[in-house]
Amino acid sequence: MTLKISHLTGGYGQTNTIKDLNFTIEAGTVTALIGLNGSGKTTTINHVIGLMQPKSGSISFNGQDSKSDSSNYQRNLAYIPELPIIYEDLTLREHIQTTIAAYHLDSKLIKDKIAKLLKVFRLEDKLAWFPIDFSKGMRQKVMIVLALLTDAPLLVVDEPFIGLDPLAVSDLIDLLKEKKAAGTTILMSTHLVEGAEKFVDQFLLIDRGRIRAKGKMKDIFKAFPQQKTINEIYLHLAREAANG
Repeated sequence: MTLKISHLTGGYGQTNTIKDLNFTIEAGTVTALIGLNGSGKTTTINHVIGLMQPKSGSISFNGQDSKSDSSNYQRNLAYIPELPIIYEDLTLREHIQTTIAAYHLDSKLIKDKIAKLLKVFRLEDKLAWFPIDFSKGMRQKVMIVLALLTDAPLLVVDEPFIGLDPLAVSDLIDLLKEKKAAGTTILMSTHLVEGAEKFVDQFLLIDRGRIRAKGKMKDIFKAFPQQKTINEIYLHLAREAANG
């Protein structure tokens, strides 16, 4: 199942934050958006998950258009946000039950999967707790558990490692590798390029709303032959932007 972005332009108000983006993500592969803050990574993700509508261009997954066939498109999608979205009056167990209901899942069939995810992120003894009272890292783990229990064929992840301890980062990378091996199509944004290199198939370097370079990290560096590290590339882009 392929995610296809064609001539995508969009943004806030009259401003086009992203401009004529074109890329595809095949099933069983991971594409990572990288770039400076404000480059258009999160805006791209917000269009893919349906929070924003394109001003022009299209987004489709497995042939289902995000605008004209939005219901079917959304059923195939799971999302891990950068900032956890927690329901104040629901316990962890109730968050899980709400996700099961929203995706029409069979709670008996996914019982073992839920137990595994809760154990991996050390949440198995907190089902009766209210995640609103959790730390930022623990709330992020709740978001990961809810998204991964769905088995949605399209997984969108916005800065998944922020706020997680090193063990949780390692656990999440292992789970993303499992999803990739199972054929999930994965789009993510991240600043942790070195850790992502081990499982990301394609990097898209976004610069002021456009794709500046794409491919493996070696391809990104080929586009910036004078820079030797990703931080040097980011500094170069910042200087370019400052000089207009």
